[in-house]
Amino acid sequence: MPSRIRKLSSASTTLIGIGQRIGLAAPFRWCRHPWPPPPRGATLLATMAVLVLICDDQAAFRAAAREVVNATDGFQVVGEVESGEESVVLAGRLHPDLVLMDVHLPGIDGLEASRRIRAADAKVVVVLLSTYDSAEFAARLAGSGANAFISKMAFGPDGLSDVWARSIV
Repeated sequence: MPSRIRKLSSASTTLIGIGQRIGLAAPFRWCRHPWPPPPRGATLLATMAVLVLICDDQAAFRAAAREVVNATDGFQVVGEVESGEESVVLAGRLHPDLVLMDVHLPGIDGLEASRRIRAADAKVVVVLLSTYDSAEFAARLAGSGANAFISKMAFGPDGLSDVWARSIV
């Protein structure tokens, strides 16, 4: 008896599915999603924005970094802070995917803030920014927990995308 019930149940659901596909049966309202489907050919990673936290003590550079992030496809600014302490707190609250961190900050510097952020969440990508050259900064980068270093002079949409692509591999 149970096998007959299963067969009837599966047959009826098959008929309903066929009826829906050819337009004879109305689609079920309870199974529709309240949001539109992603564009055809888009992957889940391509439709999700990379959430970015900007940490710099200079308002002018924060504004410039915000413009670079907004100009980069797939990136979105979720917060801006002025000090290393604030970056650690806000990273814990906002859970960004990427933190753009100035090296020289009031209070704890960007290196220590990077260590603390990565200790709390190892998935966060921290990119250090400074006016210094990367060659003179390479030794300090290794112990900071940061994923990469970009000179502020070379910081732009292409550099941001490249660093993100190298960091998530």
